[in-house]
Amino acid sequence: MLKKILAVTIAFTGFISTKAQTDSTKKATTTVTVSADGYYRYNFADAPGKTNDLTSFTNSQSSFELGMASVRVDHSIGKVSATIDFGFGKRAAEFSYNDAGSLAAVKQLYVSYAVSDKIKLSLGKWATHVGYELVDAYSNRNYSMSYGFSYGPFFHTGFKADVSLGGKSAFMIGIADPTDFSSTTSANKVFLAQFSTGTKNDKLKAFLNYQGGSAGSKDGFGQFDLVVNAVLSPKFGINYDGTIASVKKAGTSNSWSSNAIYFNYDPSSKLSWTLRGEYFDDKKSVSSGAFGSSIFATTLSANIKIDNLTIIPELRLDNGSNAIFFKGDGSATKSTSGFLIAAVYKF
Repeated sequence: MLKKILAVTIAFTGFISTKAQTDSTKKATTTVTVSADGYYRYNFADAPGKTNDLTSFTNSQSSFELGMASVRVDHSIGKVSATIDFGFGKRAAEFSYNDAGSLAAVKQLYVSYAVSDKIKLSLGKWATHVGYELVDAYSNRNYSMSYGFSYGPFFHTGFKADVSLGGKSAFMIGIADPTDFSSTTSANKVFLAQFSTGTKNDKLKAFLNYQGGSAGSKDGFGQFDLVVNAVLSPKFGINYDGTIASVKKAGTSNSWSSNAIYFNYDPSSKLSWTLRGEYFDDKKSVSSGAFGSSIFATTLSANIKIDNLTIIPELRLDNGSNAIFFKGDGSATKSTSGFLIAAVYKF
């Protein structure tokens, strides 16, 4: 197996070298994106020692919190390109939760080579293709995260190929180290795949995503994810993200799932609204949260835009099928609600 991998690597390297010698395109471009965010969150129960937050990045109570300072640089020249994306702060640390030291600040770092106008090869660490929401606050209309994002993959470190099929259709295949690891001694690998398509006017887009792998003859996992984006009019849009992840341990397989829908309304260029409804099912304690419950979460967020600044006030209500939250007196309850206000700046 090792000999085959080495042979493919040598052949691939030689092919790139030959192509590079005949590539006369030398136009270089550089794009720098900088962002910063922070927030204040208050859970109405104000339970002692509890935040009642079971999702990523907003696990706090009645305090002003720093989110993340982020610097991303994209550079390309001819057929080669590179992306360097650093993040600093609580949000970045939770994103790279398996890493330590300076490695935890590397959100993305990968190099790419365009074999042709239809095939691009990439090597490094990149944010996952699975799901709708993204780690950068400016990329989401809700500030708090969904359960599907929080307990799905965050990133992959490996090799992938993006292939255009013509028109709006494309696919990606790849192989990576265990999910959410920038460095590992594990020999296990994860298979990645995506098929994407859409209408000519981009008013309807669809992405079918997959990740899966094995950890021995009786252990493994697989996750299928479908994202659909629909623009109904200049002011209305709907996004859907549905995912199901199965985990096999000691020959027994169980699964968790998430279905989230986002209703978007943009009355003006300065104001927009998003209502997110999500049903998260982890009754069998399969996700890393091991809830033993289903959860229905409703989040209403406004985006108030002032030049490069976006203010996001947000109301959220979470209801569980079991008592997984806490009241002010410390007793368990099935539901909780809260408010946050965030500031996101990007240039």
